[in-house]
Parts: sequence; C-alpha cells; structure tokens
Amino acid sequence: MEEKKEEKLKANAEPPYINRELSWLAFNYRVLQEAKDKTVPLLERIKFMAIFSSNLDEYFKVRVATLKRLIKLKPKTRSKLDEEPQETLDKVLQEVHRQQEEFGQVFRNGILADLRKHDIHMLTEHDLNAEQEKWVHDYFEETLEPLLLPIILDETETHLFLRDQTVYLGVKMWDPAEENCKAERYAMLEIPTKKHGGRFVKLPTVNEQRYVMFIDDVIRFCLPRLFPKYKSFVAHAVKVSRDAELDIEEEVSGSLMAKIQKSLKKRETGYPARLLYDPGTPQDLLDMMMAHTGITEEELVEGSKYHNFRDFFGFPDFNLPGLKYEPQPTLIHPQLEQEPSILAAMKERDYLVHYPYQSFNYVLRLFDEAAQDPKVTAMSATLYRVADKSRIAKALVKAARNGKLVTVVVELKARFDEESNIYWAGKLQKAGANVIFGIPDLKVHSKLGLITRNENGKLVNYAYLSTGNYNETTSKIYADHALFTTDKRLTKDVEQVFNLFVDRQTDKKFEHLLVAPINMRQGFVKLIDREIKNAKKGLPASMILKMNALQDNRMIQKLYEASQAGVKVQLLVRGICCLKPGVKGVSENIEVRGIVDRYLEHARVYIFHNNGEEKMYIASADWMTRNLNRRVEVAFPLYQPDLVEQVRHIIDLQLQDDTKTRSVDNSYMKPEAPTNVRAQYASYAYLRELVPSGMAAACEPGEKE
Repeated sequence: MEEKKEEKLKANAEPPYINRELSWLAFNYRVLQEAKDKTVPLLERIKFMAIFSSNLDEYFKVRVATLKRLIKLKPKTRSKLDEEPQETLDKVLQEVHRQQEEFGQVFRNGILADLRKHDIHMLTEHDLNAEQEKWVHDYFEETLEPLLLPIILDETETHLFLRDQTVYLGVKMWDPAEENCKAERYAMLEIPTKKHGGRFVKLPTVNEQRYVMFIDDVIRFCLPRLFPKYKSFVAHAVKVSRDAELDIEEEVSGSLMAKIQKSLKKRETGYPARLLYDPGTPQDLLDMMMAHTGITEEELVEGSKYHNFRDFFGFPDFNLPGLKYEPQPTLIHPQLEQEPSILAAMKERDYLVHYPYQSFNYVLRLFDEAAQDPKVTAMSATLYRVADKSRIAKALVKAARNGKLVTVVVELKARFDEESNIYWAGKLQKAGANVIFGIPDLKVHSKLGLITRNENGKLVNYAYLSTGNYNETTSKIYADHALFTTDKRLTKDVEQVFNLFVDRQTDKKFEHLLVAPINMRQGFVKLIDREIKNAKKGLPASMILKMNALQDNRMIQKLYEASQAGVKVQLLVRGICCLKPGVKGVSENIEVRGIVDRYLEHARVYIFHNNGEEKMYIASADWMTRNLNRRVEVAFPLYQPDLVEQVRHIIDLQLQDDTKTRSVDNSYMKPEAPTNVRAQYASYAYLRELVPSGMAAACEPGEKE
C-alpha cells in the first residue's frame, strides 16, 4: 500500500520534494540573512558571517566530497540514485557561487561600512600612513616573521601538500628592471593563524579611531622583507577543503578507536573537495600553484581576497558592548535552585530545564553529587559531543575512582569531535570505567544519563534525558530541553537502552520511550495515523513538529497523507526540509517555518492533538533516514502537566514569531497584523516570570556558569 501511495504522489505534476543539498544551502542563506539584518548588533552580524563560512566549509568537506565520490561510481550503480550526482553538484556550485557573491557584497558594502561608522577601520596594506607603516614593520619583524616559512615553487619542488582549512598566500615576485621574464619567481607561505593566536592584528588607537588588519595584509605589506631580492609583488590567498567523510566500516570488531584515529590522520590528507581562490589571481600564479599541489581545475571554486571567514569568531570587540547583543544572564531554575540535593529533589517530582535560558549548572551538580554520594552504586551516560574540559566527564572519572560501576557510551563517530571523545574515553578507561564504543552499524546520538542509588536495600533509578549534548560550552548557545526524572515508566526504559549498549541485542521492548532504530519510526507513524483516522471521522486533528531537519522520504510521504486527510500540520524546521508545503492535492494543509536567531534552535519536539488528549514527545532525533534507521535515538514523553505546559508555551511563541521566522523560500513571515513576537526573547521573559518574586532570577556572573 505504501508503495502505491508513493507512486501516486510522485505522479503529481508539482515536484513533492526539495533537493536535500539545495535545502541545506537555503538554510545557510538564512544565516547570511542575519549578517545582513541591520537590527542585529554589528559584532553579532560579523559572527553570523563566521557561522556562514564555517558551515560552508563543513558542507564542502562532507556533502560536496560525497557527491564527487558518487560521480565516480559506475553508471549502472549511479542509475540507482534518486538524482544524477553531477546534476546536483552543478546546481550546488551555482547556488554556492551566488551566495558567495552576496557574501562578498555584505562584507564590503555592509559590514566594513558599518564598522567605519563606529570608528573601527579594517586597513589593507595600501591604507597605512607613515606611523602605521613603521608600527606594522616592527610588529611583523617581532611577531610574524619568525612564524613564516616560505616555499619557493621551482623545478625541484615536485609536490606541495596544502593542509586542510588552512589559508596560504601564493606570491608572484619580480624585479621590473629585469627584462628577462625568467626573473619572475613564485612562492607559497602559510598564514600562521593558530600560531599567531588569531587572524587579526590590532593597531594603536588614535583619537578614538580603532584600526585592525588581517595578518594576511600585514604579510603582504612586508613581502619585501621576506624576499629582499625582488621589487614587485602580488599575493593572493588560496584554501583547500579536503574530504572529511569517515570511510570506515561501522563495526566494533577490532579496534574502532584505532580506525577512527587513522581516519583523523586521513582527514588531513583526503582528496581536495575544493580549492578556494582569489579570482584576481594571475593565471600564471594559479597554474604554478595547481602544478605543484596536484589540484585540478575541477576543484577550483572562486572565492574572494580573504578566505576562512570563520576566523571572524575571533574578531576584536574593542570593548564596545553596544555592538553586541544585550547581556541575557542565565536564569535560575525556580525549584532546583532552592534544593541542596538534586537527587533528593528528583525523588519528589520531575524537572525540566531549558538551555540556554536556564543554567546548565544543574546537570553538573547532578553528576558531581552522584559521583560523591556513597549510596550511588552505578552511573551511566552517553557522550556524543563533550567539552574539551568536560566537568561531566571529570565527574564520571571521579565516580569510577570512587568505586562506582560506571558505564559510558562514547560515540567515536561524532564528526569533528572525535579527538575530544577519544581523549575522554582513554581517561575513563584508566579510571576503571566500562567504556563502550557504540553498536555495530549504529551511531549513538541519544543524550541519556542513569544513576542507580541504594535506598534502604532497594535500587532506585534517576534518569536524565535531553535533546542536547553534555557540553558546557554549547549549552550557552544551543536551545534545548532536559528532563530530570525518577518516573519508573521512563527510568525502566532508559535502563533498557543502556542494556542495549551492553549486550547489543536490538530486540528490546520499550513501553514509553521511542527508540531508534527499534520502535521510533513505527511509533511516530502510529501517532500520525491516529490523527489521520480522527480527521477522517471529522474530529479535530493536528500536529506540531519541531526538528532540525526533515529529509526521510517515508515520513514526508506520511505527512503528505495526513495533509490530504485534512490534518493540520505545522512544521518548525531550522535546517534541511525536503518536504514541499502548499502543493495542491499533496500538502495544502502543511505549513513550514524555521527560526534563525541569537541561539541555535536544537530541540526536537513532537506534539499530536490526539482528539484533545495531547501527546508530546521530546527527542534527540530529527526525521532523517540516518536518525531513524542508523542511529540510537530516544524520544521521551512528558507526563507532568506543568512541564508539558512549559514546552507548549515555548512552541506557541515560536509559532507566533514574526520577527525571526522564515518560510521554506527564505522569505520572512510577516503577517498583515504584526505582533512583533521574537520567540527566543519571549521565551526568556516567560521563564524569568516563573521565578517567584523575592528570588534573584538570574545567576550571579561567574558563579553558576
């Protein structure tokens, strides 16, 4: 039956799917829109430029690299794909070029001009006065020159390896007095961003006028000192993005850690997914660099004079707080703040903490307390992306040293966080913890914790379930929900999830949790089918589904089916959305919107009307095929009415947002009668109001975070 429905939908004249790659690029364009938005504080707009650039780097390292590998498949194998990868790549590169052009315009005509209005001047090597020239020369001699190692490109250099995500200057030099063209020489040198401690150099402030330079331009200005035999120079930047896909068998036989470590080394030597270059580069210099690096025209992508705009995360703020978001002090949790023991508080009732509005400190307190509590016999946790100096991991190490049975599931395949995870896995093993490196063919993406305590001879379980990672750093910028509970309905199922990690038997039964890949897809389909059934009976039927990405075809088909049955579907999707709303006869009852704002919307919330008896699930999982089929994910219901009300209120605010909400085509959602609701700020105000009068609503600076 499902196949017939799919065929019927595919036969529709209007394409029912949006290409995944183009949808992701549309999301990244929403990030660029924030950099263009004049209502966003200037230094925050610069950070959105950095986010846009960083996202695009990863996109090329992963998605574009994957497309290029698909192109190399045999035609017979490629024919089984949904879309010809070369066609997709052509569309991707066209859209990337368009966005890069706009990015350059935003920087040149928007950011730089607005910086000047605030007496901040980005100087190039051509803008220096005599005093600044002397200062830059001295700075170069003392600070930068010792970090540089120029490489002459000549016949003896047969191959030059460019490191991933590193900016290089290609230099062409000559002496105009020399008539012989062979007097031209070529060189390359790495921009030493990491060794220098950043990409920017602050020059002395004069009469409240502030000056800053790229170290690239400092080097350009001082090239005569590096190459004293030559009089004339041109220098243009290039950067390679290399394939970052981890081509390993996802199995735990043998040493998976060794395989991951080997793959990390390969990441530096993977084939280039793109060579970003300055379009002003002379052809002979570009040809020389390509010849010596082995990079072909196929990998060339036009950029701008400057690459690695992600380095703008480190742009100097010049101590000008007015150019940043107004401080939003982390809020206390009105109940947990008053409890000396988190474990004792959890025994009485469930608690929900909303990051980053409320403090992550309660999670740290929970693990610290459990590690030292003599009645705690066991602690378990899943670590997906932990902070480099993770207090959670330190608490688990302490618990193991205190003789508790500690089981930690460390996901070594958490892309770009593998090194940190490997480090903590080693520390935990040395402390005596039982470290589990995932399950064959599955990535562990769930965010769970389980604490077992001996209370009067009985073992009592305390569980922590979250949409976000155990990460003190990202908890300040990712919007997530976390549940602290001793509800036996949930703790029993959480215990089963950890049993799954230990015995790797996927035949587990879960009564209350939806666990991928075991029963999550089926559970969500059942909930959608109930709405379809109610709609056909003429009963109210609706769904509100919030996620980071919607890509799985089968779930999209099910939502199309619900729409055709008359179910009202409201989608809040931050990133990829392959569902096409508003298609006549297919998705007329589906609305898609997404919020890009100060914080990264990271929580997944699934709400089903259920004929007035609303069901709500909070989850770690998006509706992507990888999440539902190839990851261990958990969706958990909220049972306590006041907690359901909190999440529902936050979701309602997001549905009302007419300030930072965009539709699928990236247009702002501006109603006829605007209410000027900005959901993230309204959510903060709402949670602040929950704090009783007489209590300090926010944490003291530096005390809790």
